[in-house]
Amino acid sequence: MTNPDRTEQTRGGVLGKLAGKAKAAAGTLVGHDELAREGRLQEAQSEAELDAQREAERARQAEQEADLEQERTDVELERERLQAELAATERERAAEEDRQRAERQAAEEARRAQADAEARRRAETAAAAREEAQAEAQRAAEAERVNRLEQQAREAEARADAIDPEER
Repeated sequence: MTNPDRTEQTRGGVLGKLAGKAKAAAGTLVGHDELAREGRLQEAQSEAELDAQREAERARQAEQEADLEQERTDVELERERLQAELAATERERAAEEDRQRAERQAAEEARRAQADAEARRRAETAAAAREEAQAEAQRAAEAERVNRLEQQAREAEARADAIDPEER
């Protein structure tokens, strides 16, 4: 049986609760009040330990949930920061593309203007060359006409000399 001078180490938890029930039932069955009281105390102590374990588990779970919620908040803040960073990067990329497009467009317009100017210069040069060629052709035609007329005049003079040689 039990000795009040000696503190007995009992197992807690479910096994301690079962042992306490068994002691309480045995003490009641045999009429040993001290054993029944000890069994009830052991059962109550085991129940209190189980309650404490459940409460500790709830506290641990609540702490884990709080940690998880904090982690979710941190992840959401990081996601928002990354989205803002990505949006800023995208705006910078779009601005750079716009700048490059404007540079290409300006370069293309300058090239086109230069090509147009070169085409006008070539057209003017060609027109001047044609006018010069036409003028040269006209001078050549005029020179030939003058030569023909001089030839005709010489021939007419020769005929006139042949008809009347003394008039000369």
